[in-house]
Amino acid sequence: MTVRYVLAPEAALDLAQIWRYIKKQSSVAGADHIESAIRDKITFLAQVPGAGHRRNDLTDEDVKFFSVYSYLIVYRPDTKPLQIVSTVVATWKKSSKVACEDQASSHILELGWGWQTVEIANP
Repeated sequence: MTVRYVLAPEAALDLAQIWRYIKKQSSVAGADHIESAIRDKITFLAQVPGAGHRRNDLTDEDVKFFSVYSYLIVYRPDTKPLQIVSTVVATWKKSSKVACEDQASSHILELGWGWQTVEIANP
């Protein structure tokens, strides 16, 4: 069985920016590790799209969020293949609410051309 998901152009750019930031702050190995963990969770979400949670405090769009380290994967759970909208940095505040440094709602509203389709063969 093949698991499929598509990355919005913004989501692909997010992953590249996260990788570059971690490489600059830490190392190539650290950047590779975080990117791999995010991609592994995206593959998991393609198999189990109900795993995430809604964040009505962040957006009214029909998307779910799933955390990986200090990042939130934003995706459309009812799409086939699964659509990854964005990966944003989450900042924990005193109120225990999550604030996105990267305005997730702007990514969600501006989807369009250029989706990157990714196919992963299940072992």
